[in-house]
Amino acid sequence: MRIASDLIQKNNLSCQSAMEADYEALGEHLHRNSIDIAQLTRRAGQFGVAIPSWGVGTGGTRFARFPGLGEPRHVFDKLDDCGVIQQLTCATPTVSLHIPWDDAEPNELKEKAASVELNFDAMNSNTFQDQTEQRHSYKFGSLSHNDSATREQAVEHNIRCIEIGKSLGSKALTVWVGDGSNFPGQTHMGRQFDRYLDAMKQVYAALPDDWQLFTEHKMYEPAFYSTIVQDWGSSYLIASELGEKASCLVDLGHHAPNVNIEMIVSRLARFGKLGGFHFNDSKYGDDDLDSGSIDPYRLFLVFNELVELELQQGDAFQPAYMLDQSHNVTDPIESLMSSAMEVQRAFIQASLVDREALANYQLDNDALMASQTLKQAFRTNVDPILQFSRLQSGGAIDPIGAYRESQYRQTVSAERPLVTGASGGIV
Repeated sequence: MRIASDLIQKNNLSCQSAMEADYEALGEHLHRNSIDIAQLTRRAGQFGVAIPSWGVGTGGTRFARFPGLGEPRHVFDKLDDCGVIQQLTCATPTVSLHIPWDDAEPNELKEKAASVELNFDAMNSNTFQDQTEQRHSYKFGSLSHNDSATREQAVEHNIRCIEIGKSLGSKALTVWVGDGSNFPGQTHMGRQFDRYLDAMKQVYAALPDDWQLFTEHKMYEPAFYSTIVQDWGSSYLIASELGEKASCLVDLGHHAPNVNIEMIVSRLARFGKLGGFHFNDSKYGDDDLDSGSIDPYRLFLVFNELVELELQQGDAFQPAYMLDQSHNVTDPIESLMSSAMEVQRAFIQASLVDREALANYQLDNDALMASQTLKQAFRTNVDPILQFSRLQSGGAIDPIGAYRESQYRQTVSAERPLVTGASGGIV
């Protein structure tokens, strides 16, 4: 069901002439500033962000879910959809699985992923939702639950995720829990945190030597009064307590409005605990909107810090990048392609920043010119670089246009039964 290469070539021919003209003009503009466009193009081609397996399905609100046509029936359909995203954008070479949603025989998963030219990124555990054959409920917590048997069940699930990931070639486990409280006095916050730490130490002990454990913080939901890993400070404390293989994962939507996320990036990196990112965008809270759809400048500022860290640390700096979105009114494949390109765009724009000039303005306390230096890079239209990089890699100059022309959604709709719209909840 992957998109035919001749269709992509035909679509590319229709826009290649304009792209080449734009690329040449941008190259001349960058050359005047001693920037090599060919080097930037190679840099764009080396960039990759993971696709979340759950992202190719329709999301939902807290009240209802409205499924779309051709929804994936299982993990193998999800891998087909993820393969299309990589085929067209050439920027999403890995997929991140969520267990038990994506539970399947590992060899079959590897074979399917190889057939759509994908590898596996971080594993994700699920102890925020009860499953059909689960003995103990997570209604009142999982890794921090009062009941030791419930905690043990959650620990065992995380260790099983590690075992599945080892067979798939994954190198990381992301742990997010909804544990917390909804009313003052509902739980003893100190003892609850201690129980969580004790459980996480058991999970950490099961990590292979070459693995990482990412702790993910979230300000609220489903625990609205207090959340066990409520902020980046809590996440840092946990990662520090666990050890060198543990670090912090930053989801751009998991913060209070107006929080300076780029400063959090700098702080965590300073102390060696910046593990990676879940990219999305938000207006009010954890909206899980397409990356760059609300505040593209903030996305750029985050990457400004990341590129600076890369220049300082070289190959030692390798944060994990993944998209994490909920698609309620758009085609998930289109939204994920758009987000992958926006994240890649911010990465290249941040690579344009004149670091020497910026450092001098900072030393001179010239706030205006320091800000203008960043804005100059942000305002540069790097579309021709991204387009040329995709063309060189065998992808589509216009991924969304090629996708729509292929009628992939209509094709899979004929194979995949329509899902009922009666369900509720975010997932």
